[in-house]
Amino acid sequence: MKPGLGVGVMILKDNKILLGLRNPDKVKASSELQGQGTWTMPGGKVEFMERLEDAAKRELKEETDLDAVKLELLCVNDDMTETAHYVTVGFIAREYEGEPKAMEPETILEWKWFDMEELPENLYEPSRKCILKYKKGIIYE
Repeated sequence: MKPGLGVGVMILKDNKILLGLRNPDKVKASSELQGQGTWTMPGGKVEFMERLEDAAKRELKEETDLDAVKLELLCVNDDMTETAHYVTVGFIAREYEGEPKAMEPETILEWKWFDMEELPENLYEPSRKCILKYKKGIIYE
């Protein structure tokens, strides 16, 4: 079995981050990394022959209806459970167009803004890793 490749997008606005609540049902949450019932950044799997930045923009649009104007590389993480392994590439979008909407309400129940200092405890592990690196100032140039 080979690792999968995923992307996540950190949407920032006035020291707040946009997070979506994954469905508590594992099948509906569409999470091989056991992310059901957690808060997550927008993101998903990279398709064959798709560039990372294009995948991030596509997933952001599909899940939130937001259009990223500019993306910055944030981090690259190994995310592993007993049954899954993904390499997750995190991006930051400080510039975007539109208002967040729940475009896939079966998978993500709602999108909500959280202060970076008052994040929910039940964060999706790949998102938690990206957020911690951001808060520590560990950002790729």
